[in-house]
Amino acid sequence: MTAKKKQHARERANDGAVEGSPPPAPTSPFEYAPAPESRSVVEIPSSQGLFVDGGFREAADGRTLKSLSPATEEVLCEVAHGGEEDVERAVRAARAAFPAWSELPGSRRAAYLFRIARLIQERSRELAVLETLDNGKPIRETRDVDLPLVAAHFFYYAGWADKLAHAGFGPNPRPLGVAAQVIPWNFPLLMLAWKVAPALAAGNTVVLKPAETTPLGALFFAEICQQAGLPAGVVNIVTGDGATGAALVAHPDVNKVAFTGSTAVGREIARTVAGTDKRLTLELGGKGANIVFDDAPLDQAVEGIVGGIWFNQGQVCCAGSRLLVQESIHDELMEALGARVATLRVGDPLDKNTDIGAINSPEQLARITELTEAGEAEGAHRWSPPCELPEKGWWFPPTVFTGVSQTHRIAREEIFGPVLSVLTFRTPDEAVAKANNTTYGLSAGIWTEKGSRILELAGRLRAGVVWANTFNKFDPTSPFGGYRESGYGREGGRHGLEAYLDVQG
Repeated sequence: MTAKKKQHARERANDGAVEGSPPPAPTSPFEYAPAPESRSVVEIPSSQGLFVDGGFREAADGRTLKSLSPATEEVLCEVAHGGEEDVERAVRAARAAFPAWSELPGSRRAAYLFRIARLIQERSRELAVLETLDNGKPIRETRDVDLPLVAAHFFYYAGWADKLAHAGFGPNPRPLGVAAQVIPWNFPLLMLAWKVAPALAAGNTVVLKPAETTPLGALFFAEICQQAGLPAGVVNIVTGDGATGAALVAHPDVNKVAFTGSTAVGREIARTVAGTDKRLTLELGGKGANIVFDDAPLDQAVEGIVGGIWFNQGQVCCAGSRLLVQESIHDELMEALGARVATLRVGDPLDKNTDIGAINSPEQLARITELTEAGEAEGAHRWSPPCELPEKGWWFPPTVFTGVSQTHRIAREEIFGPVLSVLTFRTPDEAVAKANNTTYGLSAGIWTEKGSRILELAGRLRAGVVWANTFNKFDPTSPFGGYRESGYGREGGRHGLEAYLDVQG
């Protein structure tokens, strides 16, 4: 963000509430002293190579890319920039390792996965700090949410490895072969776990391409694979940019492609895979609706709204970025929400008291800035609580838009940032119609004390995941995925195995 834009953001935040928006809360009598986690708990090498066939090596053409800290803009590490030759070597290594890995008894594969899960738990503090430095999200999220879920997914799929015949996909399901997996920057390690764990449990080998801006967690995971004694070639990690991912997806010796990321890139991948026999799953964007009825527990709903949109700075595909409030409680809810948002702490992601960290990249910050400016230009009312943004790094204050119309860009397009759009409704039918008025179909939330209403509405909402009186809660036993422009296929749970198995085997 330029100095001028930063100053503009501060002035806007300090102006207080805009007409129709929640007011700032009174000053809290409590002050939080800094409580930083030590970055010395993790050792980051100055350079890191690709992980191919069980070892680290430089890119064939010697190219590198820099991994920057979103909070400070410092260079954390130089990593190898993989090209087509490197992709070829990685796929070749995965293909060579496939016969032995796929023929291992399921209990043996399970032992490797259990070992990986335990090592993730043992080294979770290192991984949490590394993820926060590389991604920009608060340490309490990486420590308390991301890393426990990463380990849980490996534990869960380790349990399935010797029970595939009982998963409901036929008496003798067989692995597909080599899985090409491309993951995003918002949950680097968690998205890795979502894809690698079921692939290995099913007997496939993997070539993974992490996001260009967050490669360090995946390379640390490669060290864990070495520590666990995983056979060479079973997991390969090729770092690079979009061209690296495109080369991997297009490789003719890949049997399965799994992608999590933007809808635009998902469309390109679908075109590339069309006409081949590659299996494909896509987990893409979203514009989730969080629906609050007049009988909802207000305080609980406010916490759910905050967690639904400001968790990970709103850089979540299933974020509750559209708040639909029953008209009769709009003012009361917005007053409570404004008071709660004013307590959110923006700043150093390594501080254990921080609620909102840094935006992952200047490109993403520019996207958020563009759409929020469009929201103002189209007539919505913008409000942010008073907050001081750090001078270095990429930051955006928690932002609420009221007076939003369904035609506004901020109500239709995925912002992928800490920005909430508020709309109102009168009846359940109107709530469903507005929630479904989107090209996406990934997530939704319902807040009401009536169980019958939850069940009735959940069946009418076109979303892959519907939370009831909560939001953004995940479990390795539950499938996750969407419809329409949010992609297809499911990850997690028993369903997550199907994408990596030949059910006709």
